[in-house]
Amino acid sequence: QVDLVESGGGLVQAGGSLRLSCSVSGVPFSSVGLGWFRQAPGKEREFVSVSSHYGETWYHNAVQGRFFISRDNAKNTLNLQMNNLKAEDTALYFCAKLSTYSPSGDFSTKNVRFWGQGTQVTVSS
Repeated sequence: QVDLVESGGGLVQAGGSLRLSCSVSGVPFSSVGLGWFRQAPGKEREFVSVSSHYGETWYHNAVQGRFFISRDNAKNTLNLQMNNLKAEDTALYFCAKLSTYSPSGDFSTKNVRFWGQGTQVTVSS
């Protein structure tokens, strides 16, 4: 059974930081692509960041330089460090196990095989 469980979301003021975590089970953690997507009310679910199984990372332009994705292989955990948060970062954040990579770095939900339940991030000004 594949299980992706997010944690770490919450309410933070603009300019603040949050660290999201995703506990991964049911897949060979070190051999699969993993990432984060987010969905704001009334909007499509969008790519935030992806970590490949071979060490490459991708970021959406809106978060590049502020967000950092990482893996803890010992704990089978995917993390997303979010710094200098903005109001427009407010969304439900989903952990995802990928089915395919995008060579261009333009990921979409079509690249995802499994989803977590989501954790809410709310940024106030």
